[in-house]
Amino acid sequence: MERYVLRFLRASLAWLVAGVTLGVAMAVHPAWAIYRTAHLHMLLLGFVVMMIAGVAYHVMPRFAATPLHSPRVASWHFVAANVGLALLASGFIVRFHAATAGAWLLGIGGTLSAAGAYALVWNLWRTLDHAAVPPTQLVRPVRPVRPLRVADQAAAR
Repeated sequence: MERYVLRFLRASLAWLVAGVTLGVAMAVHPAWAIYRTAHLHMLLLGFVVMMIAGVAYHVMPRFAATPLHSPRVASWHFVAANVGLALLASGFIVRFHAATAGAWLLGIGGTLSAAGAYALVWNLWRTLDHAAVPPTQLVRPVRPVRPLRVADQAAAR
């Protein structure tokens, strides 16, 4: 398995632990519910999207029967997505205590996270462009239609 795939899968699990831990902290200290947006992003962008990215980077080139278009972009995506999410989650927490700093963290983190998502889409799209058999040229086998037997016709009525 490629190194960037393992990094995405491990980061996904780390974000799951961080998100669940913040969720437990919010349950124990209800006043911390103001941090639920950080909790949500840790789980959705951190766990779900990182897991999808790791699996997609592993599976899509195999389905397309071609190497990933750019492993370098995948590695850059990993850094951008994780740094962006860390800044984003920090921004959601900090904005209640320092609005200006929180806004800057949200802006930079959101931009990095979005750039990482665009990099994922571009890299996988370009990989599919080089597929051994482009999806538009796949031909479905035509299955001959056989007539129903007399017993089957009676059951169908």
